[in-house]
Amino acid sequence: MNRLLIAASIAFAFVTLALLLFSRLGIADQQDGGLPGALDVIDARRFPTLQAALDTVSEQGGIVLLPAGEFEIAQPLRIRGGDVTLEGAGTATNIKNVNTQGEPAILLAHAEHKTSGNDRDHELWRIRLANFRVTGNEKSGPGIAAYNVNEIFIDGVTVSYHGGDGILLSYCYEDPRICQSLVTYNKQTGLNLQGCHDIVVAANQFEENQDAVRCYDGFNLCMSGNCLDDHLGRGVVIENTYGSVVSGNMIEECAAAAITLDRDCYGITLSANVIAHNGAGIDLRDAHGCAVSANTLTIMKSDALRIGAGSGRIAVGGNSFSSSYIGEGRDKRQPDDRATAGLVLDDAKSVLVEGNIFSGIDARAIQASDKSNRSSVITGNLLVDTEPGVPTLKTEGTVPALNYSD
Repeated sequence: MNRLLIAASIAFAFVTLALLLFSRLGIADQQDGGLPGALDVIDARRFPTLQAALDTVSEQGGIVLLPAGEFEIAQPLRIRGGDVTLEGAGTATNIKNVNTQGEPAILLAHAEHKTSGNDRDHELWRIRLANFRVTGNEKSGPGIAAYNVNEIFIDGVTVSYHGGDGILLSYCYEDPRICQSLVTYNKQTGLNLQGCHDIVVAANQFEENQDAVRCYDGFNLCMSGNCLDDHLGRGVVIENTYGSVVSGNMIEECAAAAITLDRDCYGITLSANVIAHNGAGIDLRDAHGCAVSANTLTIMKSDALRIGAGSGRIAVGGNSFSSSYIGEGRDKRQPDDRATAGLVLDDAKSVLVEGNIFSGIDARAIQASDKSNRSSVITGNLLVDTEPGVPTLKTEGTVPALNYSD
């Protein structure tokens, strides 16, 4: 009897210890309830379709994990609720949109959203897309389309070959973030931001879309550390937006202007960007109270910086307008590929141009119309290997224009 009691006691001790260990590892029997508040992790491999896996997410949200593999879809994958994460296994997870009726690959919107315009009555909050690839075709729509999704976070996603935009965020009003993603070869805009506020676009790569990034009817764009290359249209287009910064980006070989500000932009800083070998550099069409500083604008085919008649109260300082000169009398580029343009003031008003260097400019470093002459100041700039003629600009006859040439 004593032996039986001892054996039973030992067995009970082992069971108790096992339960304790399993509980500590987070794999306790579900009958014990598990971690209070925990939601299920949904493994898409267990479902017949990706949409079936997404439809399993509870009203409280959850995470859907995508395995590696190529998954063809003919209808948009819909996420209709908030606090949802859709995460893949890196670029080995490829969602391939074979739709040819202009439908997006992934559609994020409240179940009752009209999917057009600003529907603040049907918003979602906190959706994250991460670590997968989404591809389309010439007749498909956007890769990712989100409507009124606040605090959307797109991280480490590759978006390529779509007939529409790569990523369309429509009135994703609060705090959209697009980081460390690759957006390439889309027939329309790479990243299209409509009516978004407090936007972060950081550490992404954009290549061979139509325009790379468009931000319009929004506020507070913070765009930094991105690489834009080989676009068929423009680089960054900002319209009817204020209080923004475009800084520390590399923008190369866009067919048109690298950066365009238009339609009542104000209070925007363009700083510390490298703008190289584009059809044009920075084009301020309708911008006020803006600063253009510490940019390198090199081998620009036309107007490295143009400030148009719709713009004024602009500060331009500390920029380098340069050719492909590499020292010892040599240019890196061949004669047919080293056109270098300068600054054009095209009826702009109240512009201060100070402390810039213009080197190897093909024509006049600074060209200004009569209207610009009457209201702007150009002073303290250095001209090297450039036609010395610079407009003598004054503000109401009180500030002399002093520039220096070698």
